Amino acid sequence: MNRKTLVLPTLAGLLAPVLVACGGTDGAGAGKSAIVIGTTDRFEETTDAPAPFDPAVAYDIGAWNVLHSTFQTLLRLPRSGTAPIADAASKCSFGDRRNEQFRCTLRSGLKFSNGHALTAEDVKFSIDRARTINFENGPVSLLNNIDSVETPSELEVVFHLKSPDATFPQKIATPAAAIVDSETYSKNKLDNGFEVAGSGPYTLETEQKDGRVVKAVFSKNKDYQGPLKLQNDKVEMRFYDDSQTMEKALKSGEIDIINRTLSPQQISRLRSTTTKGVRFIEAPGQEISILAFDTEDATVKPKAVRQAIAQLVDRQSLAKEDSDRTNDPLYSIVPSGITGHQNSFSNRYGTPSVDKARAILRAAHIDGPVPLTLSYTTDHYGEATGKAFKNLQKQLNSSGLFNAKLQGVKWSEFRPNASAGKYAVYGMGWFPDFPDPDNFVAPFIGKDNFLQSPYRNAKISNELIPQSRQVTQRDAAAKYFQQAQDIVADEVPVLPLWQGKQYVAARDRVTGAEWALNSASEMQPWELGRGK
Repeated sequence: MNRKTLVLPTLAGLLAPVLVACGGTDGAGAGKSAIVIGTTDRFEETTDAPAPFDPAVAYDIGAWNVLHSTFQTLLRLPRSGTAPIADAASKCSFGDRRNEQFRCTLRSGLKFSNGHALTAEDVKFSIDRARTINFENGPVSLLNNIDSVETPSELEVVFHLKSPDATFPQKIATPAAAIVDSETYSKNKLDNGFEVAGSGPYTLETEQKDGRVVKAVFSKNKDYQGPLKLQNDKVEMRFYDDSQTMEKALKSGEIDIINRTLSPQQISRLRSTTTKGVRFIEAPGQEISILAFDTEDATVKPKAVRQAIAQLVDRQSLAKEDSDRTNDPLYSIVPSGITGHQNSFSNRYGTPSVDKARAILRAAHIDGPVPLTLSYTTDHYGEATGKAFKNLQKQLNSSGLFNAKLQGVKWSEFRPNASAGKYAVYGMGWFPDFPDPDNFVAPFIGKDNFLQSPYRNAKISNELIPQSRQVTQRDAAAKYFQQAQDIVADEVPVLPLWQGKQYVAARDRVTGAEWALNSASEMQPWELGRGK
């Protein structure tokens, strides 16, 4: 399949609904019983991460859903759209034309949930703390371009950047820049347990068993000052070991809404049949799935090996057979719906071809079959992951050019092993930190990349990304990311596989479900209420 460059309108965050058993919306539901959200996310205390809800540690969509509800950031993503709006700040803007100085003024009278006042010094403390702790698998890379933080007064914060960065407002709208209480948190070490002291729309209480959260209750924060209008007084999050049990709880009325994580079979079932009392909402999403390569591993260090894999992978099969069309084939690291997207892998390799893959290997004097181990996590991206990797293994081995084996590993072991370079080829998912093409390129390239990959490309790191960050109008930055996508398609440090969609299933008496996810696929529980 040789698709041409395709640029779609930037996702607005509003779910375009496909509804089953749809009801009306005559009431917000504030003050009534708690809205109950079901999820298969797991939050556990470990030696490496003793505080999963510490903003210096948390760096996955599940934890960020908790942090967005309990902490404030200076800016946050709006109900819909991609341009950040003021949150703890009353206003923010660049103070220079080069995008190297960013100034914010705080709202007056802000308080943490423990009653302590929130000032500019807490903002500075929070940023400095995250950078000092520098947690290996945390979100600190989003703050690495900060040179210093200045606080001219109790309500003023000035960020001095090392280099121009038009994406900086997006970065400080993430929980990486969550504002913590300087009187409660240590400046140079992680917190312990699941305690949270924030100034967000909700306070948090958790129930734990064996070091794992089994229930989280979010109660309306009476001292919250920000742009959000809460449609409920309380939200409860319940955690399930598998999606089948969670689906049963939804259908029985035990829970009100589910988003993470549904299997393709469940999505297909909920999408195609009318389940009494339940409606189903579907929209484009920005989650991507990739194969990552340790480019210093002897097996895949030759570029020809990675290119041959790219030439063989049949994404249409992965989307059709393994996900029941609940995902879309992805031909670039920048997904469709994001500014600058183009199908670089499709343009470079065309349709899957054994003959072309064989020619690539022969030109590099590589004799097959090449031995490979495909590693994937068994318990983090949903139950369809194992099926997809069996399909990948079959595609590679049936060519006669590879001898691929599978290795399934639990996430608690998988993530640190991948970062330590213990896997030559492995599967990873990526939810965007913010909806901009920068966040699908920069995290995978360069010194502090998310994968801890040894791959480097000076053209991307030293020219294209810096040039793009000088462009405030992000549509005008598309040309830089299109060049970067072509380079990645040629050198294959990562191989895009599929792009996920967004799904929400909710009881028909829950209002606001169509606003449940924002443009970064993060849960917005304050939008949920009760009505017809």
